[in-house]
Amino acid sequence: MSDAVVATETADTALAAPAVHTSRFHVRRLPDAPLGAEILGLGDAADLSDADIAAIRHAWLAHDGLLVFRDVPFTPEAQVRFSRRFGPLQVHVLNQFHLTGHPEILVVSNVVESGKPIGLGDAGRDWHSDLSYKPLPSLGSMLLTRELPEEGGDTLFANMVRAYETLPADLKRIIEGRRAVHSYVYRYERLRALSTWRAPLTQAQRDAVPPVDHPVVRTHPETRKRALFVNEGFTSHILGLPEDESTSVLEALFAHSIRADNVYTHRWRAGDMLFWDNRSTIHFAPGCPDAYRRTLHRTTIEGDVPV
Repeated sequence: MSDAVVATETADTALAAPAVHTSRFHVRRLPDAPLGAEILGLGDAADLSDADIAAIRHAWLAHDGLLVFRDVPFTPEAQVRFSRRFGPLQVHVLNQFHLTGHPEILVVSNVVESGKPIGLGDAGRDWHSDLSYKPLPSLGSMLLTRELPEEGGDTLFANMVRAYETLPADLKRIIEGRRAVHSYVYRYERLRALSTWRAPLTQAQRDAVPPVDHPVVRTHPETRKRALFVNEGFTSHILGLPEDESTSVLEALFAHSIRADNVYTHRWRAGDMLFWDNRSTIHFAPGCPDAYRRTLHRTTIEGDVPV
């Protein structure tokens, strides 16, 4: 047996699963949450074996695609290196907010230095799945805290497998087999109208993110579970439906997905790093008061074509 002991619970039984121990870290279900688990004792992760990574990935899937790593001491180099253990990394189109020397890291921050923002200050201000607007949407994202505000700054997550499973039968019938358009520009222009953080996109940036369409319901490639794959951030409309019906159906799907019993609110601690599955969750960051500084670093792992 490897030093890493893979957790024995399945995705179907994870809600009732006991805490899991490995020789390297401890996995514990988040109490009273519709998804997620904590991982304690990861350390700097420099010497994690392939078996350790497999154990982390198993825990991630078994706990519905959300892990909270506590007390992570990662440098930017270590975050990039650890993220790459799960797949190729994607570089965000807003290159002005890449961490210097590390284009794989998007800086999420409300800090302004010398009159210029150091990061994207309004990131996450609507419910979304990272990079759902790409032909190969993200497998998952890792977000590591660097500077926390004294108040606010929570991140909320919704379980989109559970959202689909609890969907009313009439809505399931309407969306079965349908596809929806996802557009980065659609979201960006709406947020720009409400925010001082977003300069106009350059033509090169627009050209880099043309609209794509994906199934409204996708089958998770690892768990084989079905999940809603629409979000208010990037999904503009459902193909084949009249505009008013598309809007009505999407609004119903969005509202159903974020019911209180389907949402976990993460209150950040120093040293936290979150790893979430963009194939089966959506998330939202309401922000914090302008008087408080907030900075985090995000890496994004490439996924595959939704089916």
